[in-house]
Amino acid sequence: MVTVERAARVLSLNNSDAAKALARWRHQGWLTRVKRGLYVAVPVDAATAERALDNAWILIPDLFGPAYVGGWSAAEHWDLTEQIFRDICVFTARPITKRHQLLHNIPFVVTHAALEHHFGTKPIWTKDKKILVSDPAKTMVDMLSEPWTGGGIQHVAACLSHFFKSDQFNSDQVVDYATRLGNGAVFKRLGYLAQQMLGATHSLTAACEARLSKGNAQLDPALKGNRLITRWHLFLPKGLSLEAGTE
Repeated sequence: MVTVERAARVLSLNNSDAAKALARWRHQGWLTRVKRGLYVAVPVDAATAERALDNAWILIPDLFGPAYVGGWSAAEHWDLTEQIFRDICVFTARPITKRHQLLHNIPFVVTHAALEHHFGTKPIWTKDKKILVSDPAKTMVDMLSEPWTGGGIQHVAACLSHFFKSDQFNSDQVVDYATRLGNGAVFKRLGYLAQQMLGATHSLTAACEARLSKGNAQLDPALKGNRLITRWHLFLPKGLSLEAGTE
């Protein structure tokens, strides 16, 4: 990744001359522009400049940092889903004006996450670039907090079912992450789904019930519910079909 500032520093030029040099090299086919002021080198064996990137994740630190890959993209990474998403889901501490962004012909879906919520991540190294990815537990907590980042509650429930059956599941870690995130709706959604998948007496179900906040929440804000589950202060959409084993 090449920025005007980095080029100026390496070439001992001012920013204006460095920008002109980068624009010239782009015109000559040595660079391709991701967005204004940010370029990527084109490998000699690349068929076209548009195929310069073989892993779009390396763009994330420069485009959105401080940021981490989360939601459905992290679920794919940790094998919590077999569904393939074209868009890359990114959580960033930067202010955002557009949720959907197309950069270098790569679609990103971006959501704001305060820096204090950038916990529970794992570093992935690609071409000497460190990219942070939410770990499996944080991935689930984030998707339960904002179900749209998991592709909707039906897909979130399917991922949660895989998570519960995996070696990655740690009940105490999930409770800790949900507590730190501070969104009471997480315990309502998680508790309801844990009851269906793990049973009413499971320790995670009990931990969620003990941490319920006042007020009612939607199982999925995008699907207005009309049936209240009083135990979990949760509205369920009519006719919703979740992962096998839930009701």
